[in-house]
Amino acid sequence: MFGRLTRLTLVGLTGITLAMIPGPRVDAGGTTGNGAPSGAHFNLNLIGKAEPMPQEGSGGNVIFVLENGISKIYLTPGPFAVLDNNATDKNGGSFQLPPPTTGTGSLTYTVWIRAVGKPGGSGSITTCATDPTTGEVICSLNSAVTVRTKGQSKFVNVSSDLLFITYVNSLGQTVTVPLFDTSLQNYFWQYDNQGQKIVQMRFYPQ
Repeated sequence: MFGRLTRLTLVGLTGITLAMIPGPRVDAGGTTGNGAPSGAHFNLNLIGKAEPMPQEGSGGNVIFVLENGISKIYLTPGPFAVLDNNATDKNGGSFQLPPPTTGTGSLTYTVWIRAVGKPGGSGSITTCATDPTTGEVICSLNSAVTVRTKGQSKFVNVSSDLLFITYVNSLGQTVTVPLFDTSLQNYFWQYDNQGQKIVQMRFYPQ
């Protein structure tokens, strides 16, 4: 699920042992004091660009977003992978990530986020999807908010904001469902960036 980790064995909430195979682009970090958990994780960096980019690519650990404006990152289920690294154009970017919950509702991984680089700027990332019965695009009532201030930037757990969508349904009920729940379709993250250059995301297995 987490790609290829270097000679590491992880025990999930279900008690099943997952053997990982060596591979690139995933770190086995220790205690660094940056607020994030220690251990193996998948990195994803959102890099702000002043102007839309003409080209796109796949692979790696970077998705380019508008430095000032709204970018969309479409989400598909599967092992962690960047499918389209250009979210600055009208087609948006594309990121593949596993379903975040098990059949019993337990989280299979968590997501942590921080803004780095030159102080200044802020942003918010909101989970959105399409209601298949109405065709309406709905966005979560919750968002992951980042602000780059002076001093060391620390990671914050935003799993409840980015791995779930909370919305008011047609009956006036507030409901929360995880990414890729079949009640909704075409999930994406909507990133409203106001001057942030770099946002780092980390995905840690539970």
